[in-house]
Amino acid sequence: MLSLALLPILIPVIATLAVMSKRDGGPGLFGHTRVGLHGKAFRCWKIRTMVMDAESKLAACLAADPAASEEWARTQKLHNDPRITPSGRFLRRTSLDELPQIWNVLRGEMSLVGPRPIVDEEVERYGAHKHVYLNLKPGVTGLWQVAGRSNGCYDERLRMDRAYASEISLGRDISLIARTALVVVRTTGT
Repeated sequence: MLSLALLPILIPVIATLAVMSKRDGGPGLFGHTRVGLHGKAFRCWKIRTMVMDAESKLAACLAADPAASEEWARTQKLHNDPRITPSGRFLRRTSLDELPQIWNVLRGEMSLVGPRPIVDEEVERYGAHKHVYLNLKPGVTGLWQVAGRSNGCYDERLRMDRAYASEISLGRDISLIARTALVVVRTTGT
């Protein structure tokens, strides 16, 4: 119900951000296959923040820079990611690029709060705890998004997903939604 209530506010914001992203070249929206509840694949929507042909740019960067390759292996992120567009830097810092995921929530593929949506290759990183991820809908926000973000390694993200799963409550979800608003205002993302 909260998603439906937010829709009239979010649609003009999403449209404006998509036009802003489109000026960097390419489409304004980006859909990427992610793993959802019980392993079901779905298309997760975002405002596009990367250059076209981003995967080959990433491969070239990792092949040429051992430090970047090590950082990627540890965190699945790069502090100085060459794939990010100029407007994409702002969108990622504020997490506004994730607003189109409201569509995924309305379709029942995601929840407002839950673990960060992952790609198929990441499921195995959960090891014996992959059921933790697979038994929850991914969230637009969650414990990692407000407490971890770019400051922790991937193992920390897995720990936070397990902690969230073991302590799910409406009160905690409301707290995480409120904390998300602070993260957006403080622009602490990557």
